[in-house]
Parts: sequence; C-alpha cells; structure tokens
Amino acid sequence: MQQSATLAINDRSRQLQADGRNVYRLGLGQSPFPVPTAVVDALKLHAHEKDYLPAKGHPELRRAVAGFHRRKDGVDADRENVLIGPGSKELMFLLQLVYYGELLVPTPCWVSYVPQAKIIVRKVSLIHATYEDNWHVTADSLRRHCESQGDKFRPRILVLNYPGNPDGCTYTSAELKDLAQVAREFEVILLSDEIYGQLHHEGAHVSVARYYPEGTIISSGLSKWCGAGGWRLGTFTFPNDLDWLLETMASVASETYTSVSAPIQYAAVRAFTGGVTIERYLWHARRILAAIGNQICDKLREAGVRVHPPAGAFYLFVDLSPFKEELGSRGIHDSVRMCDQLLQDTGVALIPGYAFERPKEELTARLAYVDFDGARALAASETIPLDQPLPADFTRRWCHRILDAVDHIVNWINR
Repeated sequence: MQQSATLAINDRSRQLQADGRNVYRLGLGQSPFPVPTAVVDALKLHAHEKDYLPAKGHPELRRAVAGFHRRKDGVDADRENVLIGPGSKELMFLLQLVYYGELLVPTPCWVSYVPQAKIIVRKVSLIHATYEDNWHVTADSLRRHCESQGDKFRPRILVLNYPGNPDGCTYTSAELKDLAQVAREFEVILLSDEIYGQLHHEGAHVSVARYYPEGTIISSGLSKWCGAGGWRLGTFTFPNDLDWLLETMASVASETYTSVSAPIQYAAVRAFTGGVTIERYLWHARRILAAIGNQICDKLREAGVRVHPPAGAFYLFVDLSPFKEELGSRGIHDSVRMCDQLLQDTGVALIPGYAFERPKEELTARLAYVDFDGARALAASETIPLDQPLPADFTRRWCHRILDAVDHIVNWINR
C-alpha cells in the first residue's frame, strides 16, 4: 500500500514550496476556515480535563450529537445510539472490521474507503458512476448489482457520501427515496457519510436516514463544517435496529484507542449544541464557498472542461476528456501523468481521478478550492449582511489564488 493520496499531495506541495516553488494547493481537502471562536474557547476552558472518558464517548457529547441530527436532519436520533471516535475515518475502519460483509462503493469516492477494506481483506465492489448521473450511484445501478449476486440478503454496506468528496455534488430527495427503497428491499446497510452536510451551499442538506431510518448509520464529525480536521473527532449515529453493531464497535474501541481526547470531546459539545454564532459562521462559510465554487466552475466550463456546479463541500471533479487528443500529443494518457505534468508545469496541485477509484486512463481530477486565507475571507464576509450578495470583486480580493490557479489550468490545457 501507498500513503493516502490526499496526504501525499500535501507533503509534496510542502516540499515544492520549501524548494522555492509557488504551489497552488488544491490537493488536500482541508477546510480553510478557522474553528469557531466559541468552540476554541470551550477547548481552552476544558484543557485541564485529563480523565479517560467512556469508550462510546462523553455522555453530554453523545446527547449533543443526537440533538444535532434531530435538529438539522429531522431524524429520530437518541444519545444511546451515538458513538464518538478519533475521526470518522477511524470509525469507518472499525465498522468494516466488525461487520463481515460486502462493501459497495460508488466511484468516484473518497480515497480511503477502499484501502481500509483492503487492509482487513474485505470484499469491495465498485459501482462506477457517470458524469451524466452527477457521479452518483442510482437506484437502478444498486438494484442491478444486488440482483447480479444471486444472494438477495447477502450482508452489504453501501457507502453514500454527499455533498460528495471528490465531486461536490449532492443527491435530491427523490434520488434518496429511490435508493432507500432498494436498500430496504435487499437489507443493505447504508453508511451515510454526511461529513460535508453542513457545508451544503444552500443550507439544504437532506439525510437519507429520513427515508431509511432503520438501516442508516449517519457519519459526521468536526473536520469539515467546523474546520477542525486536526482535532480528530468523528461521530456515528445508529438506528435502534443496529444497536448491536454500535456495541460491537465500542468493544473494539475499548481495546484499541480506548477513548477520544477528553478536552476535545468537551469542546465538541459546544460545537454540536450550535447556536446563533455557529449558525452565522456556517452561513458565511457557505456563502464564500458557493461564490468561489460557482465562479471557477463557470470559468472551467467556458474553457470546455466537463464539470458539474458544486452543491456543497469545496470540491470540483474535473473531466478533461474533451482534450484527450491534445493532451495525448504531449504524452499525457492518464490522470496520474496529467496531474504530475500540471504540477510540474504550473505549480497547480490536483489529485488524479485514479486515486478516487476511477479508471486510470480517464482524464479526471479533484480540485479542492481551499487555497485561501479563510479567516480573512470570513472576517470580510461578516461585514456584509447575509441577506445581501457578496460584492462582485469579493473572490478576486480574498480568494485570488484559486482564480489564478484555474487560469493556469485553462492556459495549460490550451497551450
């Protein structure tokens, strides 16, 4: 195995910068925004907490997470069905470790789902999505896969991630209802990775747990919407019917990482409890991300790149297949070579679609529009009422590196 592609591109970008190169860091998907002040203050207040907390998590935090999902997602979440872990990534690994079944992964997908399954020798089936389907698994494709196995009730987990990494797209309520119907028919467990849910650009995220409550595990955490990736805190919220799975995971947690850092759990109570200041933080972050995401999407589409407008998160999944002949004449025939050459020629760091389980010869890549000073952009946005649009020059003033990077991409394609 190799290092995670997202971490590898971050290390390479740092090294190039240390060597004096100007690097546009559109590789690692890390929130550009600071952790909300109220949450930082809560961490400071509880820095003295030193005792081990329960393996399932601090009871007050579990209560806050359940309340968060009831309030935000309209689901019947209960404190007893919440599990806290050191990042949702670790919880996903534990889930695969204790649940012996087939992992269904729509592609393009986050870079760690499949490697985690390979570490513990789990069966993985990839369901390749298409540009025309917004890079999403459809109810029909899920049904075809389940029927093709000749074993209707084979144990399966389907991973849904939306708003999506690497594509920034999301599912409609109608699509989620259709997927829920098929999942229920074949008794497929849904691992709904909603880590970017609160970064839906319109604040309109819908959890599939509304339509398939008995079979959906909601995954969330602090890394994306709260800007606290380095704090390493993730959450799983289970339905009553899957409480046995929570208990098994908690038992394994007690024998591995024991419990999550106590001060961070106490601070996370403040994050998940929410309130006016955190909601305002989220709306300003969404407004900035929507502005820059849509602007660079328009710029790329005008240049002939196939890309969907983002609905949430901070990603675009770009498809340069319209330039296959031109790139081929320069010796570029796959996504890995494409991204390597782009970085070498322009300093723009993207991650190849191959890292997201797409065919290597497919000329796709993920662009993370995060290379800007989120604290300064947030402060500037806060001077403009939320019921007013951002000024036309806002992104050029506060997110210019991303605009410059996209200009470099367009010029590189057409050179």
